[in-house]
Amino acid sequence: MAIQSKLLLSTAPTDKSLKSVVSALTELYLQHRTKISRTVYLTLSIALINRVRNAISEQKAASLHQAQARERPGTAPTVGEASVRKRVELNSEFFRALWRLLKIVIPGWKSKEVRLIISHSIFLVIRTLLSLYVAELDGKLVSSLVRGKGKEFLQGIVWWMVVAVPATFTNSMLSYHQCKLALQYRSRLTNYLHTRYLSKMTFYSLSALDDRIKNADQLITVDVSRFSNSLAELYSNLAKPILDMVVYNYSLSRSVGGEGLFMMSLLVQLSANVMRVLTPPFGKYVAEEARLEGEFRFQHSRLIDYSEEIALYHGHEAEKDTLDKGYFTLIKHVNRILRRRLYHGVMEDFVIKYFWGALGLMLCSVPVFFKIPGQTLRGMGDRTESFVTNRRMLLSSSDAFGRVMFSYKEVTELAGYTSRVSTLLDVMDDIQAGNFEKKLVSSAGTQENAEVLSGRGELIESQDIEFIDVPVVSPNGDVLVRKLSFSVRSGEHLLIVGPNGCGKSSLFRILGGLWPVYGGTVRKPPYSDIFYIPQRPYLSRGTLRQQIIYPDGIRQMRDKGVSDQDLLRILHTVEIGHIVDRDGGWDAEEEWRDVLSGGLQQRVAMARLFYHAPKYAILDECTSSVTLEAEKAMYDGAKALDITLMTVSHRRSLWKYHDNILQFDGQGNYIFTKLDAERRLELEDEKEELELQLRAVPEIERRIAELTA
Repeated sequence: MAIQSKLLLSTAPTDKSLKSVVSALTELYLQHRTKISRTVYLTLSIALINRVRNAISEQKAASLHQAQARERPGTAPTVGEASVRKRVELNSEFFRALWRLLKIVIPGWKSKEVRLIISHSIFLVIRTLLSLYVAELDGKLVSSLVRGKGKEFLQGIVWWMVVAVPATFTNSMLSYHQCKLALQYRSRLTNYLHTRYLSKMTFYSLSALDDRIKNADQLITVDVSRFSNSLAELYSNLAKPILDMVVYNYSLSRSVGGEGLFMMSLLVQLSANVMRVLTPPFGKYVAEEARLEGEFRFQHSRLIDYSEEIALYHGHEAEKDTLDKGYFTLIKHVNRILRRRLYHGVMEDFVIKYFWGALGLMLCSVPVFFKIPGQTLRGMGDRTESFVTNRRMLLSSSDAFGRVMFSYKEVTELAGYTSRVSTLLDVMDDIQAGNFEKKLVSSAGTQENAEVLSGRGELIESQDIEFIDVPVVSPNGDVLVRKLSFSVRSGEHLLIVGPNGCGKSSLFRILGGLWPVYGGTVRKPPYSDIFYIPQRPYLSRGTLRQQIIYPDGIRQMRDKGVSDQDLLRILHTVEIGHIVDRDGGWDAEEEWRDVLSGGLQQRVAMARLFYHAPKYAILDECTSSVTLEAEKAMYDGAKALDITLMTVSHRRSLWKYHDNILQFDGQGNYIFTKLDAERRLELEDEKEELELQLRAVPEIERRIAELTA
């Protein structure tokens, strides 16, 4: 007992001295509280500025390192090599791409989008102010319950219901504005992309001359929609939480003191930094998932496009393996994302909901256990009201901060969509500037062919067609003819013959402006004076009238002074006037590729030629499915309209309609000369007769051997 009494006597002065020290420090702090607070806030501001400066310096160093890596030997892509897939990151490249897209979707300060953003922002402020008032009202309701003030409680309920009217209207208007913004963004971006995509033959060059973009259809439809929705959601999900954090934290600092708020913010910032380090690169995952989705969709589209060929080859099992492989790759990546999101979600929910929640409860209890300058809490009711109000504001502030944290994933997803859409724009810019990247095979890698592919020729507008030392190149990069020279004058019809893969189609692509001129000089009329009819003509969606006047519209047809009677005379010329007698007449709408036979489709294409009546026409096996009588009517009608014909065909019946012949041998050589149809027919007949005799020689030799045995 004596020992215990001595211990108690020895510890008492220690506790008293400790309390006196804490009391002295507290009084000293309260005397200089303003100066200390200003010093802390100034230090935080300097630290924030320094952090931003360091981030900018690191980004500049990374950009410089990437530029130096590109300049090293062997790192630059070779001619025709597809570009390496971009890595999705929140860096200066992302912000440049986003700024470019923002200038498209928000074209000016007086645009409809700016008005929507301003209106959206006003409703965001109103919603925050209403939430602040509801927090105070919630505290008063609980306080009146604790004190047993029924009248005050009922008045609070009435005000609660009154505030509900503007609050619900504000929430609905926020959702409406977000959807309208997403729709406006998509409309602006889609219109811009359609203009670029359908100008200067970009839609053709993107698929035929460049292989950096595999599925432009998905980029323009799906990814643009996702980008627009993500951008519209991001503004709402960032502006509202940031505004809430500012307003609620200011109110909390007045209620619980800036010190407690500072300590809590410091702990929250430390845990947020840990979470950011542990957050997986969801932007990269989203971009990869979109790419795999596009490839899987492209495989199905390819199956539909080549369904007949695949069915004839009985290739359904091979195609099933290809589709299963593409789907397995996609699902494997999606499962990987789900696992990463599971681990990240557990960590995120624990930190945000529970760890930060515990800190919040401690913060709200500060006015109850400590005296805050400027506040006087007299009884249980006041303390309850203060605690409930502070807790409501803290929950709203925490929810806002949580949404800001969650928005990091949304920003990374936006980075993925931004990367894909901006890549499409960059590739279209390169294509319209004449720069292509394509993987070339076969002999394209030889030095001689590489020199041809790297060169560019001269394209001159002229009344006639003339090729001077122009190389003809296949889509694979093979140089089929090194120097092709020929000319076509108005009224001099040209027949082009040769085996498959000799360069006939590439020649027409050059004339149509689809293919670059790799060398020499090409003189040709403007595109409007050249009309192309393939073996399998393109029939658009629309009325029967639109099939004849394509690509003109009805207004352009009327401007040319053409009536339906004129179109009917054209149909009678190609002997298909009866197709107007079907239900609907000229305004009938069908899937014309399925309704009309191959011969009727070729006659519709020839009627289209007679409607446009250009100076030159390229006819690529366009009469292979019609009779000789219909063929004669079609060629006689074209000549009557003074259309100079360039025909690819192996039918002898067409020789008599042409004056010159361009014949390829498939070995890189060609002959361009006058065509004497009668003499050529005689020579062909004699050639066939000799070939028959040569085929009979082995049988004659065998018979002679039998007779002499």
